[in-house]
This record gives sequence, structure tokens and C-alpha cells, in this order.
Amino acid sequence: MSQTELSDKPFAIPKQAVVEAFRKVKANQGGPGVDGCTIEEYESDLRNRLYVTWNRMSSGSYFPPPVKAVAVPKPSGGGVRMLGVPTVADRVAQTVVAMELEKVVEPKFHPSSYGYRPGRSALDAVEACRARCFKFSWVLDCDIAGFFDNVPHDLIVKAVEANTDLKWVVLYVKRWLKAPIQREDGTLEQRDCGTPQGSAISPLLANLFLHYAFDRWMAREFPGLPFERYCDDIVVHCVSEKQTRYVWERIATRLGEVGLRLHPDKTKVVCAPRALRERLGCR
Repeated sequence: MSQTELSDKPFAIPKQAVVEAFRKVKANQGGPGVDGCTIEEYESDLRNRLYVTWNRMSSGSYFPPPVKAVAVPKPSGGGVRMLGVPTVADRVAQTVVAMELEKVVEPKFHPSSYGYRPGRSALDAVEACRARCFKFSWVLDCDIAGFFDNVPHDLIVKAVEANTDLKWVVLYVKRWLKAPIQREDGTLEQRDCGTPQGSAISPLLANLFLHYAFDRWMAREFPGLPFERYCDDIVVHCVSEKQTRYVWERIATRLGEVGLRLHPDKTKVVCAPRALRERLGCR
């Protein structure tokens, strides 16, 4: 890229970042968005499509299209979960921003945060939980009600602004948060909260939000109690039932302060040794 080309744009976004973003999008696969364009169709005119994305993002004129609403069955068989599927081009643009933001925030994240992070997996979280259950007899299994539908936009933006001075990163995060949802019948649903599951940048924004809303708060308020967080799924280890219920109350209050709530039916207090014996078939 020439220096002249860079100087003509208000935002210095390397073209190579867009190329790398497409590689990640292709590796993750996924269906088409509202424009019906598949990854294969996008790739058939790849050079021109990537240039258009880079040019619009660099000039500040990139505006995301609506996000396609797709209903998928929940693994537990309890109804459906609504995913928001961006277009392939929008996933590329989101990944450009996600890669830039991740470089800054990833080293800051709590070691007990496992979801959607490089080199970490759900199995790592399960193993950490299993090991701690032999040391702590009680567990608080937290379920945040409708996290991805209800997380406040202003607090997400505040968290992003606290970690980057790149105006284009903040600009496009704001635009993606406001992008409408397109339902199956074609109607558009405007959003003033939430970040759709299924988008390329939502997992990073969710982790960044909960880094401040939960991880740092937990480390400050209950430094002796370990936990595992896989995005919005959280397990906290406690030493007694009384303590577990107290921690439940404190976490519920904390989440209320940031516009969220614990699901009253799905959040549970569990006696870990008993649960482990039952799982292993012991009596």
C-alpha cells in the first residue's frame, strides 16, 4: 500500500488486515446473511470485494447491513435460540475490528475467562471446574438471563473506549451495535441493547463487557473464591451453602447495576461432592 493511498484516508487500516480477516471468516464458515451471498460466491470476486470493504472502512463510510435472524434449536431441546447472521462482507469487516481490539484486551483478560479466547476451550473450563470441586464443597451455577439480547450498548462502548484510542474501532462497534435485525418475514427490528449471537465481534465484546462487569469485580470483592467463566456461563466455588447464597445475592445485585439479571430458575446452588458422586455412579 502506498503512502499516498494511506494519506487519502481518515483511518489507517492495512489492506493485509482485511485479507487476514477473510481467511478467518472462511475458516469459520457460516451461512449467508440478508444479501444471500455465500462464502464461495464472495470468494469468486475476492480481490474486488475485499478492496471495497477496505476502502469503505478506511474512509469511514462503511455502514453494516441488517443482521439476518436465524432460529436454531437449543442443544438441551428446550426451544430455540435466535442467532444474528451478518453478511459475509460484514463478518470480514467485524473481524478486522475484532483482531485489532483483541491485541489490546486479550492480555488483560482474567485467567478464569475461557470462552472464545485463543488457546482456551470449554474443556479447559470443565477441567478447572472439576479440580476445584474437590477443594470447594459448594458451587453457584450462574445463568445470566438473555445476556446477548440485553447487554447495554453504552457500557459496551465505554469498555471499548477504555481500551483503544483508535476512532475507527469505536465508530464501527457503535454501528454494529445499532444494526437492525431482519426477521424471516423481512421486517426490520431496531435495537437499543444487545449484541447478536452469531456475529464475528459479539464474543469479544461480551468478554470485554463481562471483564469489567464480573471478572474484575469478583476478583476485587471475593478474591478467595475461584470461578470459571465461559462467556456468559459462570461457575463460582464456595466453602458453604450460606456463603454460596450470599455470593448469589451479591452477584445478582452487581448484574443489576449493569443492566442484567440472573435467571431465577436456572441459577442454582449445588453441593459439589454429592453431585460428583452421583455423576460417577457412586452412592
